[in-house]
Amino acid sequence: MHEPTELPMFPLSTVVFPFAQLPLHVFELRYQQLVVDVMEGDRTFGIVLIDRGPEVGGGEHRVDIGTRVEVEHLAPIGEGRSLLVARATERIKVVQWLDDAPYPRALVVDHPQHDVALDEAQLHGALSAVRRSRALLSEVHDAPALCGGLDLGDDHLDAAWMLCALAPIGMFDAQSLLEIDDPRGRLELLTVLSDAVAETALQLLASGQEPTLS
Repeated sequence: MHEPTELPMFPLSTVVFPFAQLPLHVFELRYQQLVVDVMEGDRTFGIVLIDRGPEVGGGEHRVDIGTRVEVEHLAPIGEGRSLLVARATERIKVVQWLDDAPYPRALVVDHPQHDVALDEAQLHGALSAVRRSRALLSEVHDAPALCGGLDLGDDHLDAAWMLCALAPIGMFDAQSLLEIDDPRGRLELLTVLSDAVAETALQLLASGQEPTLS
């Protein structure tokens, strides 16, 4: 394992999977300073899930497995606020939280997944499960189904992350997927979670209620 390095951190009430894009409206003063600092450096910071507590104002409880992101686009909108788009590059593990000065900071190490080959049949099985769950949810409320011509690309490991990002699941289930080191186990859980969403959607369609993701 490499030596831990200090990284600015942006805890959020969301999970960002590797290779996914993340739009952010930066308005809190502490995160305005974070943006200034990372743009003067290597444009990277960390995202971790807030599993308890408020997203704004501090005092939240944070998980220790998250992702490193890199700012791709930045648009100032006045009074220090900005809109930015970041792309996640890899998983990280927080070794130690440092003092918020003025924004959260942590010592982190890269947290790579196991380097294993994924079975194409398992990948497409997960794709079918995600597609079915989103199609059924689109019948329940105004949520987009998955486009028919989705290109998974040639890298199965990258494609598996993309399917995680596309799955209509709650943030705690998403965090469970992010924390799994074995890509095959991650796909298995993704399929199970997507099938559960689909089954719930079928039941709600029969009852006329709307689903709630937890």
